[in-house]
Amino acid sequence: MTTKIRIVIRSFEKKFLENPFGGLPRYTRQIGLPESRVKYTVLRSPHIDKKSREQFEMERKKQLLVIKTETHELRKKFFRLKRQRIFGAQYSIKFACKTRSDKGKPLMTL
Repeated sequence: MTTKIRIVIRSFEKKFLENPFGGLPRYTRQIGLPESRVKYTVLRSPHIDKKSREQFEMERKKQLLVIKTETHELRKKFFRLKRQRIFGAQYSIKFACKTRSDKGKPLMTL
């Protein structure tokens, strides 16, 4: 039986998404998710010159990794993923597996 490991990585810089985890295992699919951008406008001086303003923006990039693995290898891969760190990025890990009795049903997330 195969199990899918889904990892969503969020970062402010693109370099963290290019090669996460120092090399991806076999049977890995990378899917780019939409970026979000927030813009802020701040007055430079609160007392005079309201026309004088500064603008800042914050971009957040996302990527989805889908790793297919066998069920008996799941513990090893999860332990390896849990120990690796991506500094400057957040990530969440979800597992989905299909059993023999679930042939006609959609995948369940654990």
